[in-house]
Amino acid sequence: MPTVTMIGGGQLARMTHQAAIALGQRLRVLAERPDDPAAQVSPDTVLGSHTDLTALRKAAVGSHVLTFDHEHVPTEHLEALIAEGVNVQPPPTALIYAQDKLAMRRRLAEFGEPIPAFTEVESVADAVRFGDEHGWPVVIKAVRGGYDGRGVWMADTAAEVEPVVKDQLAHGVSLLAEQKVRLRRELSAMVARSPFGQAAVWPVVETVQRDGQCAVVIAPAPDLSQELATRAESLALRLAAELGVTGVMAVELFETDDGELLINELAMRPHNSGHWGMDGAVTGQFEQHLRAVLDYPLGDTSPLAPVTVMANILGAPVAPDMSMDERLHHLFARMPEARVHLYGKGERPHRKIGHINVLGDDVAQVREKAERAAHWMSHAVWTDGWDPHGEH
Repeated sequence: MPTVTMIGGGQLARMTHQAAIALGQRLRVLAERPDDPAAQVSPDTVLGSHTDLTALRKAAVGSHVLTFDHEHVPTEHLEALIAEGVNVQPPPTALIYAQDKLAMRRRLAEFGEPIPAFTEVESVADAVRFGDEHGWPVVIKAVRGGYDGRGVWMADTAAEVEPVVKDQLAHGVSLLAEQKVRLRRELSAMVARSPFGQAAVWPVVETVQRDGQCAVVIAPAPDLSQELATRAESLALRLAAELGVTGVMAVELFETDDGELLINELAMRPHNSGHWGMDGAVTGQFEQHLRAVLDYPLGDTSPLAPVTVMANILGAPVAPDMSMDERLHHLFARMPEARVHLYGKGERPHRKIGHINVLGDDVAQVREKAERAAHWMSHAVWTDGWDPHGEH
């Protein structure tokens, strides 16, 4: 059975390892530290940096395919590996559009795909001109890196733009400016595609952001018209084919106030907006990613319940005195239906340390349960005032 190498030892690699076990595969991970989430569970761990070609080579030896739990491996390293015969999926020719936001927007503009107005920012004047032309506020983004709200700045005026742009350019950060979209909500269309060209989409989900970070995912997106859902799914399938994507890809979308869809970001790897499918779909994203990069036939993406809500467990401002283990005891006693996924990470403010999936029929009820459970696991406080030690 095949060995798959995943670059990155985070929670995405950890959950891919779970899926690999069921399929009889071996997941090797390149992790920076022995206590990284995936390194804790995979017996086949190579320690090293994703920026070190020697470490990448070591991790790739004898594997059937090399894939990723993040987008930060230098393109030239991947091209060197391919030249040496390593099977890299997704290929760097596709991955560049998840690594470089400017390249992505330019390519999507060529395809005529729906994106917000944007421009490259090489000076304060570029950003100010863009704001004057397209209206304030504008969004300034780092072209590379940045996630969970990092590398993104909102500017309401030219005066606000100036210090951000000056500082970032002085630190060698490439920037772009983008029109701030009046949006109804954010959506995500997840797709998987194999080298053979088979592709499959999951139902379009709604993602709820707090402080620039995904907090809740509702699957399928409530009150989304069939027409718009079909458009989003078709868009994800088309992009996967146009860009030559293999494995899973998240297409993060804005649904605008006037009912249009605009592409916000692309992620060519398993993604937070797909975690609901671990418990809520016939085939979840982690198994599907393995199937796709190994060129197996893809799995059924049908949902298992009318509604699945995923809530992230985010580190509290101050970690509770109660241990995570005791919190889990109380959660299971109160909500035996909650599906809990913990990542083996230390608690820090706003850090993603796990997630909870709840399945059911009613969006409001299922969402309240999932958020109440996640808040309890983060803070050891029940949002409805329930006392775990009281008389019940």
